[in-house]
Amino acid sequence: MTTDPCAVRAHDLGKTYSVRGVKGGVRALDGLDVTVDRGIVFGLLGPNGAGKSTAVKILTTLTRPDRGAAEIEGVDVLRRPDRVRRLIGVVAQRSGSDPRATTRENLVLQARMHGMSGPAARARTTELLDRFDLSEVADRLVRTLSGGTQRRLDVALGLVHRPAVLFLDEPTTGLDPEARTAMWAEIRRLAGRDGLTVVLTTHYLEEADRLAHRLAIVDRGRVVAGGTPDELKGELRGDAVHLDLPAGTVPAEVRAVLEALPAVREVRVAGGGVSARSDNGPAAVPTVLAALERAGMPAAAVTVARPSLDDVFLRYTGRRYTPGDLPGTPGSPGTPPAATSPVPASGAAAGEGPADQSTPSASREAAR
Repeated sequence: MTTDPCAVRAHDLGKTYSVRGVKGGVRALDGLDVTVDRGIVFGLLGPNGAGKSTAVKILTTLTRPDRGAAEIEGVDVLRRPDRVRRLIGVVAQRSGSDPRATTRENLVLQARMHGMSGPAARARTTELLDRFDLSEVADRLVRTLSGGTQRRLDVALGLVHRPAVLFLDEPTTGLDPEARTAMWAEIRRLAGRDGLTVVLTTHYLEEADRLAHRLAIVDRGRVVAGGTPDELKGELRGDAVHLDLPAGTVPAEVRAVLEALPAVREVRVAGGGVSARSDNGPAAVPTVLAALERAGMPAAAVTVARPSLDDVFLRYTGRRYTPGDLPGTPGSPGTPPAATSPVPASGAAAGEGPADQSTPSASREAAR
């Protein structure tokens, strides 16, 4: 550990993927800068393809940047990847557990791969089974567990070696509301009670708003906005006014009508609707609707709300989060491979991913 208050630091990260048929390749990162203080939940937001997953891959030693520098707890990610892998835990979007082994076998195997002795591995496993309410399913095959239970196991696997920084990639995707709420509570405990630094990527804006102490919005390979959720929302004065439009209405024509009204500002087309800001949203609505009626373009619905992270995202990226912003397919540029925690590797080159998950027989052998 260093006296530096920063747990994660990245400067001027650049990364371009070579893609057949695309001249010059696809630029995933274009001078990305990120600083994460120790002991907080830090949220990375951005549309699919914005570069946040590529940034996480670099910070977790799974790929190398074309330029720039990065440190975890003061350790250079490019020069000392082995040391960095002992400082971090990674919970990928897809589970890295062995579905044909038991919950206990997965945890013991992970501990042994991190260099723990048999007794130490079993003791740590018992501790984590209790911590994550997994004791009752300790001897069940992972493939028989519910999605929420599997996700708790994934987080436990990422914490086996007591990392200083935990990377969580879309930790609640696919979970039901009850399981998602339980995961939120655990993430809060990790940063609060345990003092762990958590780097969270998520496409759920509510999740980022509730959990993150600080946020960075990434778009086109750069951080375009950063701060606490309240700071970012506080930059947007007044109310958000959003108009849903009937089929066949041209949003650009509606925008032109609204831009002529002094009651609203920052008019943007967002999906099939149009959004604007107003110092007094409720008072502006009658004026807006009347102007659209006169122009022969009545709105289908109008909503007024206080600023949200969705409004912040719209301001800085020019679009709202939509179903199209859900995480991309594994293996595509910017999407990290499925892995639960980087495995300590002697002399492994930076950019190499974790070792393949072992077979059930190997898991059972490690559990002895």
